[in-house]
Amino acid sequence: MTTSKNRRENAWNQRKHTQQPHGKVKSLDELSQETDGSKAKE
Repeated sequence: MTTSKNRRENAWNQRKHTQQPHGKVKSLDELSQETDGSKAKE
């Protein structure tokens, strides 16, 4: 084996905890403004 199990698991955990697949999460105020704006356009 080229790398120890501990190093592999540590690297995997770091990748898992640092990812942001969908970008920044919006606050409830931002979401409510978007829904209010879309209702006004209809």
